Amino acid sequence: MKHITTKILTKPKAIVTIPPYAPFIHEVLQHEAVSGIRLNTVMPITEPLEDVVDRLNSEALRYGKELWVDLKCRQLRVKTYGVPPFTEIELTHNINVRTPITAYFSDGKESATVLRVDKNRLIMQEGPGRVVGPGESVNIPDYSLRIEGFFTNTDKAYIEAGKQIGFHNYMLSFIEDKNDKSELLKLDPKAIIVEKIESLRGMDYVVNDWDGSTNLMTARGDLYLELKMPHKIVQAQETVIKKNPAAIVASRIFSSLAYNLEPSCEDIGDVENLLRTGYKTLMFGDDICMKRESIISGLNLFETMSRRYER
Repeated sequence: MKHITTKILTKPKAIVTIPPYAPFIHEVLQHEAVSGIRLNTVMPITEPLEDVVDRLNSEALRYGKELWVDLKCRQLRVKTYGVPPFTEIELTHNINVRTPITAYFSDGKESATVLRVDKNRLIMQEGPGRVVGPGESVNIPDYSLRIEGFFTNTDKAYIEAGKQIGFHNYMLSFIEDKNDKSELLKLDPKAIIVEKIESLRGMDYVVNDWDGSTNLMTARGDLYLELKMPHKIVQAQETVIKKNPAAIVASRIFSSLAYNLEPSCEDIGDVENLLRTGYKTLMFGDDICMKRESIISGLNLFETMSRRYER
Protein backbone atom coordinates (compact mmCIF):
# COMPACT_ATOMS: atom_id res chain seq x y z
CA MET A 1 0.00 0.00 0.00
CA LYS A 2 1.36 3.41 -0.99
CA HIS A 3 2.41 5.64 1.92
CA ILE A 4 0.57 8.96 1.77
CA THR A 5 1.76 10.73 4.90
CA THR A 6 4.48 12.94 3.43
CA LYS A 7 2.14 15.63 2.08
CA ILE A 8 2.12 18.41 4.68
CA LEU A 9 0.29 21.61 3.86
CA THR A 10 2.20 24.88 3.91
CA LYS A 11 -0.99 26.74 4.79
CA PRO A 12 -3.46 25.50 7.42
CA LYS A 13 -6.73 24.27 5.95
CA ALA A 14 -10.11 23.07 7.21
CA ILE A 15 -12.37 20.13 6.46
CA VAL A 16 -16.03 20.94 7.04
CA THR A 17 -18.72 18.46 8.07
CA ILE A 18 -21.49 19.36 5.65
CA PRO A 19 -25.19 18.51 5.99
CA PRO A 20 -25.96 16.82 2.63
CA TYR A 21 -28.82 19.21 1.80
CA ALA A 22 -27.42 22.41 3.30
CA PRO A 23 -28.18 25.44 1.10
CA PHE A 24 -24.73 26.87 1.91
CA ILE A 25 -22.61 23.99 0.54
CA HIS A 26 -21.24 26.05 -2.33
CA GLU A 27 -20.37 28.97 -0.05
CA VAL A 28 -18.38 26.61 2.16
CA LEU A 29 -16.62 25.01 -0.80
CA GLN A 30 -15.61 28.41 -2.18
CA HIS A 31 -14.04 29.47 1.12
CA GLU A 32 -10.28 29.93 0.87
CA ALA A 33 -9.66 28.07 4.15
CA VAL A 34 -11.45 24.87 3.07
CA SER A 35 -9.62 21.86 1.63
CA GLY A 36 -12.55 19.46 1.70
CA ILE A 37 -15.88 18.39 3.12
CA ARG A 38 -16.93 15.42 5.23
CA LEU A 39 -20.14 13.43 4.92
CA ASN A 40 -21.13 12.02 8.30
CA THR A 41 -22.95 8.81 7.38
CA VAL A 42 -25.39 9.05 10.28
CA MET A 43 -27.02 12.06 8.59
CA PRO A 44 -30.41 11.32 6.99
CA ILE A 45 -30.62 11.30 3.19
CA THR A 46 -33.52 11.02 0.74
CA GLU A 47 -31.72 9.62 -2.31
CA PRO A 48 -29.72 6.50 -3.19
CA LEU A 49 -26.30 6.44 -1.52
CA GLU A 50 -24.42 6.50 -4.83
CA ASP A 51 -26.37 9.61 -5.84
CA VAL A 52 -25.61 11.61 -2.69
CA VAL A 53 -21.92 10.65 -2.74
CA ASP A 54 -21.63 11.41 -6.46
CA ARG A 55 -23.40 14.76 -6.04
CA LEU A 56 -21.27 15.91 -3.10
CA ASN A 57 -18.07 14.64 -4.70
CA SER A 58 -18.85 16.44 -7.96
CA GLU A 59 -19.57 19.67 -6.08
CA ALA A 60 -16.31 19.36 -4.15
CA LEU A 61 -14.24 18.65 -7.27
CA ARG A 62 -15.83 21.63 -8.99
CA TYR A 63 -13.99 23.86 -6.53
CA GLY A 64 -10.82 21.78 -6.40
CA LYS A 65 -11.73 20.29 -3.01
CA GLU A 66 -12.13 16.73 -1.68
CA LEU A 67 -15.03 14.77 -0.25
CA TRP A 68 -14.47 12.34 2.64
CA VAL A 69 -17.08 9.77 3.67
CA ASP A 70 -16.88 9.05 7.41
CA LEU A 71 -17.70 5.42 8.18
CA LYS A 72 -18.80 4.62 11.74
CA CYS A 73 -17.14 1.19 12.07
CA ARG A 74 -17.06 0.16 15.77
CA GLN A 75 -18.36 3.46 17.14
CA LEU A 76 -21.16 2.69 19.60
CA ARG A 77 -24.49 4.34 18.85
CA VAL A 78 -28.06 4.01 20.09
CA LYS A 79 -30.20 1.84 17.79
CA THR A 80 -33.76 2.48 18.97
CA TYR A 81 -35.59 5.09 21.03
CA GLY A 82 -35.43 4.88 24.80
CA VAL A 83 -38.19 6.80 26.58
CA PRO A 84 -37.87 7.44 30.34
CA PRO A 85 -38.42 5.89 32.72
CA PHE A 86 -36.40 3.07 31.17
CA THR A 87 -33.57 0.77 32.13
CA GLU A 88 -32.57 -0.59 28.72
CA ILE A 89 -30.81 0.86 25.70
CA GLU A 90 -30.19 -1.05 22.49
CA LEU A 91 -26.89 -0.42 20.68
CA THR A 92 -25.81 -0.81 17.06
CA HIS A 93 -23.20 -3.44 18.04
CA ASN A 94 -23.04 -6.47 20.28
CA ILE A 95 -20.52 -5.87 23.06
CA ASN A 96 -18.83 -7.49 26.03
CA VAL A 97 -17.66 -5.43 28.98
CA ARG A 98 -17.15 -5.86 32.72
CA THR A 99 -20.08 -4.68 34.80
CA PRO A 100 -21.07 -2.59 36.60
CA ILE A 101 -19.64 0.09 34.34
CA THR A 102 -20.44 3.71 33.53
CA ALA A 103 -21.74 4.66 30.08
CA TYR A 104 -21.62 8.27 28.90
CA PHE A 105 -24.07 10.15 26.70
CA SER A 106 -24.26 13.70 25.26
CA ASP A 107 -20.50 14.14 24.86
CA GLY A 108 -19.98 13.11 28.47
CA LYS A 109 -22.56 15.47 29.97
CA GLU A 110 -24.81 12.57 31.05
CA SER A 111 -24.00 9.14 32.42
CA ALA A 112 -25.67 5.94 33.51
CA THR A 113 -24.60 2.80 35.39
CA VAL A 114 -24.72 -0.36 33.26
CA LEU A 115 -25.47 -3.38 35.47
CA ARG A 116 -25.59 -6.08 32.80
CA VAL A 117 -24.94 -6.51 29.08
CA ASP A 118 -26.92 -8.85 26.82
CA LYS A 119 -25.38 -8.75 23.34
CA ASN A 120 -26.39 -5.24 22.18
CA ARG A 121 -28.62 -4.46 25.17
CA LEU A 122 -27.41 -2.31 28.05
CA ILE A 123 -29.36 -3.10 31.22
CA MET A 124 -28.98 0.00 33.36
CA GLN A 125 -29.61 1.07 36.90
CA GLU A 126 -30.86 4.37 35.54
CA GLY A 127 -30.77 6.27 32.27
CA PRO A 128 -30.58 9.89 31.16
CA GLY A 129 -33.74 11.72 32.19
CA ARG A 130 -34.81 12.30 28.60
CA VAL A 131 -35.62 10.47 25.38
CA VAL A 132 -32.49 8.80 23.99
CA GLY A 133 -32.70 8.62 20.22
CA PRO A 134 -31.27 6.51 17.39
CA GLY A 135 -27.84 7.63 16.24
CA GLU A 136 -26.70 9.09 19.57
CA SER A 137 -23.16 8.18 20.57
CA VAL A 138 -22.45 6.08 23.65
CA ASN A 139 -19.01 5.91 25.26
CA ILE A 140 -17.87 3.14 27.60
CA PRO A 141 -14.23 4.04 28.26
CA ASP A 142 -12.74 0.84 29.63
CA TYR A 143 -10.11 -1.63 28.37
CA SER A 144 -12.51 -4.50 29.10
CA LEU A 145 -14.85 -3.34 26.31
CA ARG A 146 -14.98 -5.67 23.31
CA ILE A 147 -17.10 -4.76 20.29
CA GLU A 148 -18.24 -7.40 17.82
CA GLY A 149 -17.63 -6.71 14.14
CA PHE A 150 -16.19 -3.67 12.46
CA PHE A 151 -18.25 -2.25 9.61
CA THR A 152 -21.95 -1.56 10.05
CA ASN A 153 -24.41 -2.45 7.29
CA THR A 154 -24.61 1.25 6.43
CA ASP A 155 -20.81 1.41 6.16
CA LYS A 156 -20.81 -1.49 3.72
CA ALA A 157 -23.57 0.10 1.67
CA TYR A 158 -21.58 3.35 1.37
CA ILE A 159 -18.44 1.46 0.31
CA GLU A 160 -20.36 -0.41 -2.38
CA ALA A 161 -21.98 2.83 -3.57
CA GLY A 162 -18.56 4.49 -3.74
CA LYS A 163 -17.13 1.68 -5.86
CA GLN A 164 -20.00 2.05 -8.32
CA ILE A 165 -19.08 5.69 -9.00
CA GLY A 166 -15.29 5.43 -8.60
CA PHE A 167 -15.13 7.13 -5.20
CA HIS A 168 -12.50 5.96 -2.67
CA ASN A 169 -11.93 8.56 0.13
CA TYR A 170 -12.86 7.25 3.59
CA MET A 171 -12.42 8.08 7.23
CA LEU A 172 -12.58 5.07 9.56
CA SER A 173 -13.89 5.63 13.08
CA PHE A 174 -12.46 4.04 16.24
CA ILE A 175 -9.38 2.49 14.67
CA GLU A 176 -7.73 0.27 17.27
CA ASP A 177 -5.78 -2.42 15.42
CA LYS A 178 -3.20 -2.63 12.64
CA ASN A 179 -5.56 -4.91 10.71
CA ASP A 180 -8.56 -2.54 10.81
CA LYS A 181 -7.72 -0.77 7.55
CA SER A 182 -7.42 -4.17 5.88
CA GLU A 183 -11.17 -4.62 6.36
CA LEU A 184 -11.74 -1.68 4.01
CA LEU A 185 -9.03 -2.67 1.54
CA LYS A 186 -10.67 -6.08 1.14
CA LEU A 187 -13.83 -4.30 -0.04
CA ASP A 188 -12.11 -1.47 -1.92
CA PRO A 189 -8.42 -2.03 -2.75
CA LYS A 190 -8.21 1.56 -4.06
CA ALA A 191 -9.36 3.11 -0.79
CA ILE A 192 -7.56 6.20 0.51
CA ILE A 193 -7.83 6.05 4.29
CA VAL A 194 -7.79 8.43 7.22
CA GLU A 195 -7.69 6.50 10.50
CA LYS A 196 -9.58 8.22 13.32
CA ILE A 197 -7.99 7.74 16.73
CA GLU A 198 -10.72 7.85 19.36
CA SER A 199 -9.82 5.51 22.24
CA LEU A 200 -7.05 4.23 24.49
CA ARG A 201 -6.58 1.23 22.23
CA GLY A 202 -6.36 3.62 19.31
CA MET A 203 -3.56 5.51 21.03
CA ASP A 204 -1.75 2.21 21.70
CA TYR A 205 -2.03 1.44 17.97
CA VAL A 206 -0.51 4.83 17.06
CA VAL A 207 2.44 4.30 19.38
CA ASN A 208 3.13 0.64 18.64
CA ASP A 209 1.72 -0.44 15.28
CA TRP A 210 0.93 2.45 12.90
CA ASP A 211 2.93 1.81 9.72
CA GLY A 212 2.68 5.16 7.92
CA SER A 213 0.47 3.87 5.09
CA THR A 214 -2.45 6.09 6.11
CA ASN A 215 -3.03 9.51 7.58
CA LEU A 216 -4.16 9.73 11.19
CA MET A 217 -6.82 11.89 12.78
CA THR A 218 -6.91 12.95 16.42
CA ALA A 219 -10.70 12.73 16.75
CA ARG A 220 -11.21 14.61 19.98
CA GLY A 221 -14.99 14.28 20.21
CA ASP A 222 -14.75 10.72 21.53
CA LEU A 223 -11.06 10.60 22.41
CA TYR A 224 -11.52 13.26 25.10
CA LEU A 225 -14.10 11.02 26.81
CA GLU A 226 -12.16 7.80 26.33
CA LEU A 227 -8.91 8.92 27.95
CA LYS A 228 -8.46 8.12 31.63
CA MET A 229 -8.00 11.78 32.57
CA PRO A 230 -9.38 14.72 30.53
CA HIS A 231 -6.13 16.69 30.62
CA LYS A 232 -4.37 13.85 28.79
CA ILE A 233 -6.02 15.01 25.57
CA VAL A 234 -3.13 17.46 25.09
CA GLN A 235 -0.52 14.70 25.32
CA ALA A 236 -2.58 12.55 22.94
CA GLN A 237 -2.70 15.38 20.39
CA GLU A 238 1.06 15.78 20.60
CA THR A 239 1.70 12.04 20.28
CA VAL A 240 -0.32 11.75 17.07
CA ILE A 241 1.20 14.78 15.31
CA LYS A 242 4.74 13.65 16.20
CA LYS A 243 4.09 10.23 14.66
CA ASN A 244 2.27 11.65 11.62
CA PRO A 245 3.13 15.29 10.79
CA ALA A 246 0.30 15.34 8.22
CA ALA A 247 -2.30 14.27 10.81
CA ILE A 248 -5.71 15.92 11.03
CA VAL A 249 -7.28 17.08 14.28
CA ALA A 250 -11.07 17.09 14.62
CA SER A 251 -14.01 17.99 16.84
CA ARG A 252 -14.51 20.40 19.74
CA ILE A 253 -13.21 23.20 17.49
CA PHE A 254 -14.88 26.60 17.99
CA SER A 255 -17.84 24.77 19.58
CA SER A 256 -18.98 27.99 21.25
CA LEU A 257 -19.94 29.36 17.83
CA ALA A 258 -22.82 26.89 17.72
CA TYR A 259 -24.53 28.98 20.40
CA ASN A 260 -23.03 32.45 20.01
CA LEU A 261 -21.28 34.07 17.08
CA GLU A 262 -18.67 35.51 19.42
CA PRO A 263 -16.17 32.71 20.14
CA SER A 264 -15.08 31.89 23.65
CA CYS A 265 -11.58 32.70 24.84
CA GLU A 266 -11.07 28.98 25.53
CA ASP A 267 -11.91 28.06 21.92
CA ILE A 268 -9.47 30.61 20.53
CA GLY A 269 -6.69 29.37 22.83
CA ASP A 270 -7.41 25.77 21.90
CA VAL A 271 -7.16 26.34 18.14
CA GLU A 272 -4.04 28.47 18.60
CA ASN A 273 -2.45 25.60 20.53
CA LEU A 274 -3.35 23.09 17.80
CA LEU A 275 -1.75 25.29 15.15
CA ARG A 276 1.30 25.89 17.33
CA THR A 277 1.62 22.14 17.93
CA GLY A 278 1.90 21.61 14.19
CA TYR A 279 -1.53 20.60 12.95
CA LYS A 280 -2.14 21.90 9.42
CA THR A 281 -5.61 20.44 8.87
CA LEU A 282 -8.50 20.94 11.31
CA MET A 283 -11.88 19.30 10.83
CA PHE A 284 -14.96 21.11 12.06
CA GLY A 285 -17.54 18.82 13.69
CA ASP A 286 -21.31 18.63 13.41
CA ASP A 287 -21.96 21.14 16.19
CA ILE A 288 -21.03 24.33 14.32
CA CYS A 289 -21.68 23.05 10.79
CA MET A 290 -25.47 22.88 10.92
CA LYS A 291 -25.93 26.63 10.43
CA ARG A 292 -24.38 28.89 7.80
CA GLU A 293 -23.61 31.71 10.21
CA SER A 294 -21.70 29.54 12.67
CA ILE A 295 -19.55 27.64 10.16
CA ILE A 296 -18.73 30.70 8.03
CA SER A 297 -17.79 32.60 11.21
CA GLY A 298 -15.60 29.67 12.26
CA LEU A 299 -13.88 29.50 8.89
CA ASN A 300 -13.24 33.25 8.84
CA LEU A 301 -11.77 33.12 12.34
CA PHE A 302 -9.67 30.07 11.50
CA GLU A 303 -8.31 31.71 8.35
CA THR A 304 -7.34 34.83 10.27
CA MET A 305 -5.65 32.89 13.07
CA SER A 306 -3.80 30.53 10.74
CA ARG A 307 -2.03 33.23 8.71
CA ARG A 308 0.86 33.41 11.16
CA TYR A 309 1.42 29.66 10.65
CA GLU A 310 1.77 29.82 6.86
CA ARG A 311 5.17 28.92 5.50
